[in-house]
Amino acid sequence: MPSVLITLGRFPKGLDLARSFKAAGYRVVVADPFQNHLLGISRSVEKSFQTPTPAQDPRAYIDALCAIVESEAIDLVVPVSEEVMYVAALRERLSKRTQVFSMPAHALHKVHDKWLFVREASQFGLGVPQSSLASDPAAQTISQNGDFVIKARHSCGGGGVTFHQRGESFSSSADHIVQARIRGIEHSSCTLAHEGRVRATSIYRASVVSGTVAVGFIRVDHAMIEAWIAQFVAMTGWTGFISFDFIVDAQGHVHALECNPRVTSGIHFFETSDLAPAILDPSLTLRLRPDFHLQQFWACLQEAVKELPNLAAYVARLRDIWRRHDVTWSRSDPWPFLAMPWAARDLLARSWRSGLPLAVAATDDLAWTPAAQAQFGVQP
Repeated sequence: MPSVLITLGRFPKGLDLARSFKAAGYRVVVADPFQNHLLGISRSVEKSFQTPTPAQDPRAYIDALCAIVESEAIDLVVPVSEEVMYVAALRERLSKRTQVFSMPAHALHKVHDKWLFVREASQFGLGVPQSSLASDPAAQTISQNGDFVIKARHSCGGGGVTFHQRGESFSSSADHIVQARIRGIEHSSCTLAHEGRVRATSIYRASVVSGTVAVGFIRVDHAMIEAWIAQFVAMTGWTGFISFDFIVDAQGHVHALECNPRVTSGIHFFETSDLAPAILDPSLTLRLRPDFHLQQFWACLQEAVKELPNLAAYVARLRDIWRRHDVTWSRSDPWPFLAMPWAARDLLARSWRSGLPLAVAATDDLAWTPAAQAQFGVQP
């Protein structure tokens, strides 16, 4: 029986992958810096390993993954979230027997870095906001021409983003970019690609937000965004998952704000049974689910509780919750839904101890830090 290693267990998007590979006849193994996590209580997962934290000790993390691959005879490694920046290093360490489902590290870095991404997309003739390194004189011009946004080049989980009014002062730093603020409707995407061809794309908007992260989702059709993605995928020859955040302005123009070279919550709009087959054989179809409204039940319930001073608003939120499908629920694998608060106790404890919002606490140990970049020889 072939084996797959999924390199993060704490997010529902990893659950979709685990269930799909299990249904496809794979033995599913999961690795995560947390000892307790969502995939650890899924019937789809045979074994779970705790690893060192990549952001704190990248080499130890990679060594641990290599040991798992060897001891468990892993055939395929599938990254899930921000850890993909570290997992890509496995491509140089593993034998040809084991494949890593990601682009090479240098290709990931070019799109994960928000400055390199907007520069490359602009060179492709694709719509992006006017942007500059905060350390360059052009940044001052952007800040004087209108409202603007400052972002850390390697931020994740919505962290490191601040909004500013025209003319506000800011500190110059080559680790941040200044971007003209575009008003419009936000969209996100998730795409599976193979050798520069899009196999499937889901486009969605947030219906419920917890902090900076969407926990309720509405799938939408948008031909111009799909065309933008198809062109970027073709120009980069992309293979694997790739995701983007967009703004569509009042004139209908599409602007890509940033790229995430990984899975996003848009994966939930794909038919779960199709995911593993489409990863293993790019000639196969990856269908979209018929659902247009999905949610993370427990996170949406937490947001609804905030409405309690307004009973009518609270009841309206509860009605919406009961009408929508949860992304983790499966009759044949119910525990990830039923016991999610217990399974996520390590994450909840980290958020409480650190004082960080849950979305930031969920990814801060996976962040692609300057120290990690230096250790892996990445040049800005």
